[in-house]
Amino acid sequence: MSSGTPIEIKSVTKTYGSHVALENMNLSVKAGEIFGFLGPNGAGKTTAIRILTGFLNPSSGSAYIFGMNCWRQTVCINKRIGFVPDLSSLYDSSTGRELLYYFGSLHGGLDQKNLKTLCDSLKLSNEDLNRKIRQYSHGMKRKLAIIQAMQHQPDLLIMDEPTQGLDPLTQMALFGMLKSFSNDGGTVFFSSHVLSEVENLCERVAIIREGKLIVIEEIKELKSRKRQVAKIKFKSGFPLKFDLKGSTIISNKNNEILLSIDHDINPLIKILSNYEIESLSIEEPSLEDIFLDYYKDSDHESLSI
Repeated sequence: MSSGTPIEIKSVTKTYGSHVALENMNLSVKAGEIFGFLGPNGAGKTTAIRILTGFLNPSSGSAYIFGMNCWRQTVCINKRIGFVPDLSSLYDSSTGRELLYYFGSLHGGLDQKNLKTLCDSLKLSNEDLNRKIRQYSHGMKRKLAIIQAMQHQPDLLIMDEPTQGLDPLTQMALFGMLKSFSNDGGTVFFSSHVLSEVENLCERVAIIREGKLIVIEEIKELKSRKRQVAKIKFKSGFPLKFDLKGSTIISNKNNEILLSIDHDINPLIKILSNYEIESLSIEEPSLEDIFLDYYKDSDHESLSI
């Protein structure tokens, strides 16, 4: 096992009585990547994150962060990671500043310059930090949780729904912070219910279903396996002899067709050169399309992620 590997999960199973929360999970996250972890509520995301952060001991198998056992070496691990939980249990009777100082001491010290940079980036003022946390809005608590996770300049960020409660401008600021963190060699592992933000931030994702990992892949590779949709509007009506091998006509109405095609659009462009075209658009598959494909035989009501 490489001591430099940020996350390694080896054959991890977690059971609660007869209920299997995680089944034989194997996962490795590389240094410097922003890795997305996707699945509906109850799929096992939070269980996996709690094992990585030392709050749960797996029933079998092992999880490691930088080569250290997540259950047995939590003190050493905590100095190298930052954790943003889903619903942060923050100390309401403390001020924001007191909480940051407390967690800074647990992580091996406080970097005042970095703390100021983080607070400025997320628009958390000195006045805010001096207020009791009970007076914070949900969004302010989320900002505080992110700052406490990043203030000691960790090597790895583990984030469970990091944008929950944040306004769009703060979300954009956070995305910029995470990209800079990754560019500087840091690693980010996060779950999110907003598939578009995972698509914009991540190169690789894992999709978990009923406690089992069903895919671990680069997003661009997942997209290349899914067919695109071409929207074509002809100037003088749909040509009866129009034919493209491997394509499927989804709809044909008012000189306009929707066509399901393979990833390579060159054969389509070649055929269309023989016709008068008013407009053409190609719709790339989204991460949401891919995610729903993996869950297409599930109860749609359960797909809240």
